[in-house]
Amino acid sequence: MAVPDTSRCVDSAVQSVSTGLLPTSDLLVRACRGHRVVGGPLLWFARDLAVLHERRLVGRGGSVNTDPTHILENERRRSELVMAIDDWVTRSVPQHRLGATLHTETVGAVIDRLAESSVRAHHALMTLDAHDELLHCAWHHLAELADAYDDLVRDVLAGRRRLPEW
Repeated sequence: MAVPDTSRCVDSAVQSVSTGLLPTSDLLVRACRGHRVVGGPLLWFARDLAVLHERRLVGRGGSVNTDPTHILENERRRSELVMAIDDWVTRSVPQHRLGATLHTETVGAVIDRLAESSVRAHHALMTLDAHDELLHCAWHHLAELADAYDDLVRDVLAGRRRLPEW
């Protein structure tokens, strides 16, 4: 039920896409789950990273492919996606180099960890008992990563934090 004069999740998501260059964590997590979201290439990259993590952690049909060639290809593709994210951010997001504190990770690395955590949390939801501590830990971890990502985006766009150039 909608309450008059209150913002809804959809409205805030649309606003963040139109006003900022980097998507919110909410949009990233939704993209990782395969939901259709509008907001640019970072959401596509996040979805692709989640699919690779799913293959690595859960597998298709419940079994993980342990072939070394498959594992190496999966890791290579993840590295390429992280580099593509970082390249896009370098080209698209203005960086304030003077007086801004250096962050320890690139946006690509943070989105990769967010995608992995999303896969773990959703897998735990589908396979564990509702009272299982591991389920709660997985969702708590995802929430903390999402908050940290949103803080990073806010600080980078405000010029308080800069990203490493790797």
